[in-house]
Amino acid sequence: MKRASATNRIASLGLTFILLWSAGTAVATAQTAVPPEAPATLNAVDFNFVGQANLGAPFQVDSGRLAETKATSAAIRSYAHLMVTTHIPVVDALNVILRKKNITPSNTLLHGAYDAMIFTLEADHRAAFDRNYVNGQVEYQKGNAALFEQEIQNGADPDLKEFARQTLPKIVDHLHRAEKLAASGDGRLASK
Repeated sequence: MKRASATNRIASLGLTFILLWSAGTAVATAQTAVPPEAPATLNAVDFNFVGQANLGAPFQVDSGRLAETKATSAAIRSYAHLMVTTHIPVVDALNVILRKKNITPSNTLLHGAYDAMIFTLEADHRAAFDRNYVNGQVEYQKGNAALFEQEIQNGADPDLKEFARQTLPKIVDHLHRAEKLAASGDGRLASK
C-alpha cells in the first residue's frame, strides 16, 4: 500500500508540474497583455518561462543531490550526478540574464509543487525512490522540453530565447537518458 501510495504521489506531482506548465502556457498564449506582476520588459510567454525555469534548474540540482546519495543503482546515481553538474551552469546562466534585466521572478505555486516533490523523494526508500525519481525525471524532462520549445517559438526576449535554444539540447539529452533508465529496469524501475 505504501509503495502504490508513493508512486501515486510522484505521478500526481509530475502531473501537477505538467498541469501547471500547461496552464501557464495556455494563459501565456491566450493573454494579449503582460501580467501586472511581470516586469515591463517581459511578455506573458517570457514571464511564464522565467518563473518556471528559475525554479526548475535548482529543483534538478536538489533532487539530483538527493538521488546521488539515495539511489540504489549506480546508473541512477550517475544520471543524478549529471543533473547536478549540468544544471548548476544553467542556473548561473539564467541568473546572469535575470540580473542584467533586473528581473526577480516569483512563482510560489510552482515552488510549493517542487517542495512537495522533494519532500516525497526524501520519504521514499530503495526501489521506490529509484522508480519515483526516474519516472519523475521522465515526466519532468518532457514538460521542461515543451516549456523551452514554447519560449523558443513564442518568446519575445532575445536573451531568453537564446538561453532556451542553447539549453534545449541538454534537456532532450536528459529526457532520452531518463527514458532509457526507466525502460532498462535498472533499479527495478519497470513496475509502477
